[in-house]
Amino acid sequence: MQHKVRLTVIDKKLYPELQTQYCANPNAGECSCYNIGDEFIFERYGNADDFWHMGLGTLVKTDYDPDKIAGGKKIPHCSEAWDAISRYIYTGLQGGSIMRRWMNDDRIMITCCSDGTRPVIFKVERLDYKALYIEGIGCDKCRNKISDALSTVENVKDVIFKDEFTEVFLEKEVEDEMLKSVVENCGGYMVTRIE
Repeated sequence: MQHKVRLTVIDKKLYPELQTQYCANPNAGECSCYNIGDEFIFERYGNADDFWHMGLGTLVKTDYDPDKIAGGKKIPHCSEAWDAISRYIYTGLQGGSIMRRWMNDDRIMITCCSDGTRPVIFKVERLDYKALYIEGIGCDKCRNKISDALSTVENVKDVIFKDEFTEVFLEKEVEDEMLKSVVENCGGYMVTRIE
């Protein structure tokens, strides 16, 4: 089983009275590094190792200019945020329990950056998947056929096709043999490896 981590900005707070009292710029306003709804995906499989690059290039969804957002292609995550989120991201990438017995689901943590006048609140979420290496896929019709078949398997949440392999995202563990059987029963495909 492999793991990714999805980081989502779910809220931003502003405490203007604290900024007025303590900040060099009393009108600094809310954080400009992140926006509500920004989404990031951290990977650590094959050649990808987003953790060691402080999440540079992990931004996958935003309604704003991606070149001006931390985690975009040009700006690494803010150090105040990174200090708060990195331990949970690392734990998730290793397949660990992010916050056992604190959250309803130990694959999730709600946390915030350490800026006391304008904190950003994040949802950190471990995504579990298996990488299936499938021979015989030649077109979108093949991909749709395989995706439809895998989607009928209990605990399969999503199927994403990459150039080298297919990611099958899971809610809970699914046996390799089950996934292999479902794909190969589509006809003309062979699963050569599952990681």
